[in-house]
Amino acid sequence: MKLGCFWWWVVLVLVQSCSNGCFGCLEQERLALLQLKASINDPNGNNLPTWNSVNKDSECCNWERVNCSNITGRVVQILLGTMWTKADGYLNASLFLPFEEMKHLDLSFNLFRGWVPNEGFERLSMLSKLEVLDLHYNRFHDNILSYSTEIASLKKLDLSYNNFSGSIHIQDFKIFSNLEELYLGGNKFDDFVTMEGSKSLSKLKILDLSSNNFSARILESMAVFPSLKILNIGHNKLEGLITTEELRRLNNLEQLFLHGSSIDKSFLRKVEVMTSLNVLTVHNCGLDGNLPTQGWCELQNLQELDLSHNNFEGILPSCLANLKSLRVLDISYNHFNGNIAQSQLSSLTSLEYLSLSNNHLLNQITLSSFSNLSNLKAILSDNNKIVFETWTPASQLKVFSMSKCSFNGLNKTPPKFLHYQYHLLEIDLSHNNLTGKFPTWLLENNPKLEVLSLRNNSFVGPFLMPYHFHPSITSIDISDNILTGPIPTNFGIIFPNLENLNMSRNEFQGSIPTSFENLVSLKALDLSNNCLSGTILEHFSMSWTSLTYLKLSYNNFSGQIFPSNFNLTKLQFLLLDNNNFSGKFPSSFSSNDFLSIDFSNNTLFGMLPRWMGNMSNLGEISLAKNQLEGPIPMELCKLVGITFLDLSENNLSGSIPSCFNSSGIKHVHLNNNRLSGPIASAFRNSSSLVTLNLRDNNLTGNIPDWIDSLSSLSILLLKANHLEGRIPVQLCLLHNLSMLDLSYNEFSGPIPPCLSNISFMATNHISDFGGISIFKNNFKKKSPFAYLETKLANIRDEELGNFYSFLLVDAKQEVEFTTKGRTYSYQGDILNYMSGIDLSCNRLAGEIPSELGSISNIHALNLSHNNLIGSIPTTFSNLKKIESLDLSCNNLGGRIPPQLTELTSLEVFKVAHNNLSGPTPDRKAQFGTFDESSYEGNPLLCGAPLHKECTEPTMLAADYGGEEADSFIDMDIFYITFAVAYTTVLGTISLLCMNPYWRQI
Repeated sequence: MKLGCFWWWVVLVLVQSCSNGCFGCLEQERLALLQLKASINDPNGNNLPTWNSVNKDSECCNWERVNCSNITGRVVQILLGTMWTKADGYLNASLFLPFEEMKHLDLSFNLFRGWVPNEGFERLSMLSKLEVLDLHYNRFHDNILSYSTEIASLKKLDLSYNNFSGSIHIQDFKIFSNLEELYLGGNKFDDFVTMEGSKSLSKLKILDLSSNNFSARILESMAVFPSLKILNIGHNKLEGLITTEELRRLNNLEQLFLHGSSIDKSFLRKVEVMTSLNVLTVHNCGLDGNLPTQGWCELQNLQELDLSHNNFEGILPSCLANLKSLRVLDISYNHFNGNIAQSQLSSLTSLEYLSLSNNHLLNQITLSSFSNLSNLKAILSDNNKIVFETWTPASQLKVFSMSKCSFNGLNKTPPKFLHYQYHLLEIDLSHNNLTGKFPTWLLENNPKLEVLSLRNNSFVGPFLMPYHFHPSITSIDISDNILTGPIPTNFGIIFPNLENLNMSRNEFQGSIPTSFENLVSLKALDLSNNCLSGTILEHFSMSWTSLTYLKLSYNNFSGQIFPSNFNLTKLQFLLLDNNNFSGKFPSSFSSNDFLSIDFSNNTLFGMLPRWMGNMSNLGEISLAKNQLEGPIPMELCKLVGITFLDLSENNLSGSIPSCFNSSGIKHVHLNNNRLSGPIASAFRNSSSLVTLNLRDNNLTGNIPDWIDSLSSLSILLLKANHLEGRIPVQLCLLHNLSMLDLSYNEFSGPIPPCLSNISFMATNHISDFGGISIFKNNFKKKSPFAYLETKLANIRDEELGNFYSFLLVDAKQEVEFTTKGRTYSYQGDILNYMSGIDLSCNRLAGEIPSELGSISNIHALNLSHNNLIGSIPTTFSNLKKIESLDLSCNNLGGRIPPQLTELTSLEVFKVAHNNLSGPTPDRKAQFGTFDESSYEGNPLLCGAPLHKECTEPTMLAADYGGEEADSFIDMDIFYITFAVAYTTVLGTISLLCMNPYWRQI
């Protein structure tokens, strides 16, 4: 009987519950959600498609971004982050009032500027059960909190990364009497004004003030929060002295985050008074010298300590052994030295996470030193010397990272103890030159593996697949090995949840397996630099809907780039250069918002599509070495964010659009086309332009007078056009110039002496694209901290959580420049060290300015094939770094300055076909290597390597008169010419006088 009564009671409770919510959400809440949707979308918006206004039977509790109570059926959570399509809008808080039981409201990442008048924070006070309000990453400013109505239910408020500035006053938060978590990071606050005895924020437990402008005085203000347990003031200036008394008043604080702030090293000696502290991070705080032996070592409750990315040196102090509760220790990226085996690390028996990476440890790390660490779950010792011996960890590891290590002995195979590890989640053995067959056993032994990185080793043979299904693995990087054969056909079946795959720089052959269509979560794929062939199958473009980055460069792929039903709408980086793709640009690309495209060195034809100008975020375009034709579309001028443009070596024609004047563009390569007309106004406002390569076209007119506005210009190549006029003195104002090529044009007039104002010094930003992230992408990788559920996990995810296994652009900055009698292609970093001037093959006249001898950093100077006169300036002996000097085919006279033998870097010297006289320079140093071709075509030159000895009259003639030797008329030639003419005239007159017949003729 009692049991029957119990079941009747259960039925009654269920009936009562269902009367409120078992049959779906309330109609008024459904209508309110639809009103919200209407305010979110612009007229063409399509956000929240499941919020169905047509089907009245649609259950709104099942709609995306909405959660309802299982008991009442009322909406309790609305998550609308990154939803509003109307940027810089104003928020109407009344839209949320129908949701009377809502506990969690997320409006982050919407760029709101403020509230609709009289519909702001004060209205939210009517939501009596609201506990979490997330407004981070908007544009709210200081007056957002200027309301008096209390919101007593709120426990968590996130206002981080808005437009707040100035001082925070504790009274601003008096309306939040029960607030426990407050996030104000990423603003411009510089002070926190508190009052003794204030009861505002008395229940606050977590306070985030990171990434603001606070000084060290902020710690004094924190003492008024009696319940505070977690304080994040990372990435602040924290200028000033932190006193012991300020820290003592925070003795209830359990977690202190100072990462990225500038703090005084004395802090580590004073911090011992914070007796409750269990987490401390001073990561990247600019600390240096030896670790103090007092203070921080007395923190008996400390469980997590991050000292990484500083400049600490010396040995680890023995007091480290006091930290018996320590679970996490990170001393990576410092300059610690000494013998780890003799340190106190082995006594930290609670240690679970240990990172020693990138230090200057003098002795090899013997892993057997860690035998006592029975709780160890993660070891990171990248870029160190390792001795493996026969060590076997006392526990099963989760993370093992030993990249760029120097292993002992001749054994270059993976450590043997890894054969007995079965719970690994992340393995990184990259950059170690490990040999042997691919270690498939790592995959077979660790079924929960998430990240595998074996890049830049010497593994050979085929990529052998494990026998078992691996649903957990998300990232595989086996690039830069010597793996051969086809990619296994079942690859996409064994690893169905892959997000990042890098198999580049191997010797894989065949086509992409059809099983790759199963990789529906794929975000980044790099198969470049292999021997793969075939076409890109249509079903790949339909299944890789999450793909952001695709690189197939340097293979033998052929056919059209993608089929017409292209569905990779999230694709931002598409790098297909150096293949055999053909056809025209697919029109299906027009709906993508690419950041970078590289189709260079294929056989694409047709005209550049105009819709490319609609890709507002496009930063890099490389279409060089194809068969494109027609004009450059004016629409490309709309690409205001472009930084790199390479359309070289095509058949483009017409003029350069005058609207090409983006202030952010850095590198332009339009060389080797059929472009014509004047340069006019193109690039006039491109103050960031570093490279302008217009050589080998049909351009006409002058170099524009506004050229000096290109203040960042380092490379200016105008070779082989039809430009004319004088070389403008405005070029002399380009102080960053390192390579100038005006050869094979029709320039006339003198060489501007002011070119000596340019240092032609090597620079380190020529090969740097400098636009969006070019060499590193932003695909997130789980921080090793996260595997252990540490308190540092969230912080270090932000600091170190980027997955750097993918290079975005292989088509490095590349230019051609003639030096040493040959045309060289300079690519990548070598560009940072090359400098030169080439003014050859023009109609330049006058003397060579002696001031050019002061350009001491120049490597190449070519003034050949002009109409230059006068002598070779003796100041050229100051060109200490010059490797190639070509003055041939001019009208230079006088003696070759003997001081030029001081040019010890000179490899090519040409003064042929001038009117030079006297002896050649002494055959010493570099001048002992130059042959007759360097001097030929100068009748009055003598001495080796010419086959003409120097006689005393010749020597005297060459040295005669000092200034005469430097004059326009060479004196040796003058005397010979005069003697021959005098003899001829005298002989003719004598014959006429002797023979009357000839006189009559």
